Amino acid sequence: MNFFKDKIVFTGGSGKFGSIFSKEYNSKNFFYPSKKEMNVEEYSSVFNFLTKIKPKAVIHAAAISRPMKTHDKNPEKSIKVNIIGTSNITIACKKLKIKIIYISTNYVYAYKKISSKETDPVKPINKYGLSKLGGECAVQMYDDSLILRVNMSEKPFVHKKAYADVITNYMYHDEVVKLFPILINVTGIINIGGKKQSIYHFAKSSRPKVKKIFAKNILKEKYFKHQNICTEKLKKLYNEFF
Repeated sequence: MNFFKDKIVFTGGSGKFGSIFSKEYNSKNFFYPSKKEMNVEEYSSVFNFLTKIKPKAVIHAAAISRPMKTHDKNPEKSIKVNIIGTSNITIACKKLKIKIIYISTNYVYAYKKISSKETDPVKPINKYGLSKLGGECAVQMYDDSLILRVNMSEKPFVHKKAYADVITNYMYHDEVVKLFPILINVTGIINIGGKKQSIYHFAKSSRPKVKKIFAKNILKEKYFKHQNICTEKLKKLYNEFF
């Protein structure tokens, strides 16, 4: 598949990640349907749009994410969009023989060990993670698919405070976007993340005045020091590509 020449549909183009993706890739072969054009909650809407466009791939980023409390307060909406919506996309892609690339999250991991690998057991630490794992279950039933467990953040860092005692490997949205030409022909599951460091040090790169706080004192029994994911698989692909 040629990332720059074949037709590609991107769901969630109006979101924060989608807006950056659409700025980077804005040629005529990329399609960013509105909810009116393609509502992921309605299978017929998905099927009809994809039948009309006939893309080679769908990058499925449409989802409910923040605020995280949304998934506790309104689980029905989370289920409809993140689980059923992803299932609708997957079924349509399978019927039409279109590849699906699903934007999942590092939150599917249990964080019981340092540097979670793609082959490690999953046990989401919150309901957002559960909703994205529900989507993963559908996607994994279709062979021509790629799941990206992404550890990413907005730029500049959105919060005024950041944990100094949580180790992670965030990437900014604009960094993740640039990886897609490498990933387009890959299937399976790949972790996407950057340099391993504290959230505080990561945040300072885009928000110099961010304040230091400590998760151990705030989260108590829910505190996990290591929230980074293993990116060796990604690094190998990157080296092969270049």
